[in-house]
Amino acid sequence: MVSRRRVLMGGGAAALVSGLGLAGYAHGPGLAEAVAPWAAAGQTFNDPRMNALSYAILAPNSHNRQPWQFELRGEDKIDVYCDLDRRLPQTDPFDRQIVVSFGCMLELLSIAASVQGYRADIVSFPDGYPQSRLDSRRVATVTLVADDAAPDPLFQHITARRSNKAPYDLGRAVPVKAMRSIAGAFDGSIHGGWTADAERLRAFKDLTKAAFKTEYTTDRTRRESINVMRLGNRAINENPDGLEMGGIPMGLFHMTGLVTKETLDTPGTMAYDTGLNIYDDIIEGTPAFIWLVSADASRTLQIEAGRAWVRLNLMAEEAGLSVHPLSQVLQEFPEMANGYRAIHAALGVDAPGVVQMFARIGYGPTSAPTPRWPLAAKLVPP
Repeated sequence: MVSRRRVLMGGGAAALVSGLGLAGYAHGPGLAEAVAPWAAAGQTFNDPRMNALSYAILAPNSHNRQPWQFELRGEDKIDVYCDLDRRLPQTDPFDRQIVVSFGCMLELLSIAASVQGYRADIVSFPDGYPQSRLDSRRVATVTLVADDAAPDPLFQHITARRSNKAPYDLGRAVPVKAMRSIAGAFDGSIHGGWTADAERLRAFKDLTKAAFKTEYTTDRTRRESINVMRLGNRAINENPDGLEMGGIPMGLFHMTGLVTKETLDTPGTMAYDTGLNIYDDIIEGTPAFIWLVSADASRTLQIEAGRAWVRLNLMAEEAGLSVHPLSQVLQEFPEMANGYRAIHAALGVDAPGVVQMFARIGYGPTSAPTPRWPLAAKLVPP
């Protein structure tokens, strides 16, 4: 609900600044520190693993939790672990979305290694497959091997990739050729599809809006998201992960108590009602949807779905298109069961097949990078 969001994020800011004597706060911190890893990627770490990892940490990931930890071993190996405190047990009770996030990260690592003359040999879950939840075992082990293969051409789009959550331009149809190329790049155990058909668009818009509201009106899932919200630039710089709500207006609303974690969690407040409807206009501004389906629900294919997903994003960036995943309808907590079944039925996906990713795609405005922890914060101490 862009109109309400503008009220929340911008419309009343000037009045608050003058009326409450907060003009000094308007010159508070920007977000240069929180987004610095995007510019730091590849800045000669004198170790090809570190260079590759500096791009890998820019991967899209669920709730921007950045759940990865890396241990460098010997001269050429990386062990990858999950920070178990960064899982999302309410919205992602089986850690499926977290595993997909690891797949995204591993694919960027592989792409970045290729431009340095290395092949990334990746073994997922070398210590055995977790069942219902991830555990302390390695998610993957990676070995960089000198290789003369051509660099992956998608590398050039890594630092420009965004998950663009704005409404898209409904006056510009997505090009059929580009959409067929992007969705058609995956046709094996992971395969893609897309639609710009008006009737299907209407059904998918209604379904994804309803799914968001199911997540938001279910207390424990809403609170899981609220708990990882960073309200205002100071909070984002201190913890550059989670769901950021930055900018000077948000800082002002937070300082004055209009937008706090408590008001976001209290039905009837402006903050709660805005949060409840925040995706309505955004989802309406969707000229096409795109998705990825796996042949089964295995952990291996969850990793592969993540690798495919980030490549889809990079191909979209290459074509000048924006992408915004709508993960709520794919979540597996009990209250989402009807929406989950509905999206699978609408896409004709029967068990054991799984819809791993579902997203808006179209022409969007310029979008800022998402905050990231610096690479050093993700390294396991020697």
